Amino acid sequence: MQTITTLQAVYNALEHVMDPEIPVLNVLELGMITDVKIDLEGVHIKMIPTFSACPAIDLIRENITNTVERELQMPAIVTVDKEVNWNSNRLSEEAKEKLRNYGIAAPVRHEGDVSLDLLEKANCPHCGSESTYLRSPFGSALCRALHVCRQCGMMFEQFKPL
Repeated sequence: MQTITTLQAVYNALEHVMDPEIPVLNVLELGMITDVKIDLEGVHIKMIPTFSACPAIDLIRENITNTVERELQMPAIVTVDKEVNWNSNRLSEEAKEKLRNYGIAAPVRHEGDVSLDLLEKANCPHCGSESTYLRSPFGSALCRALHVCRQCGMMFEQFKPL
């Protein structure tokens, strides 16, 4: 038996779908959800990956489906939105703060032109210093770069500005 639900109930359920690589962030905070519709077939959700070659996209899609179906007791149809590209400006301010608390530097807001200069600049999430340098444009995941802080000596990752 299908139940009637609201868009707010869907968004409430989506708050429980965490990123598998950064488990302090949910898909809403990451700006991954581009559309939600409810009809007689169920809940239709469009999502975008944070990086075009994200290896976790199938897992995230499955987690969205399972969470929405479990919490709302109705079918969920999750598709990748091919018309919207994710960029780091989609991260909420809450997400950026959670990244810093998790030890990952948040990307800076940009006006659409992403240059190497944006990738090289990252404030240390451990001590807040601006005196850091890019060690490698590739971190533990494709969407992150590796930096070192000259002030505290800590190595840290930065969520790449895209």
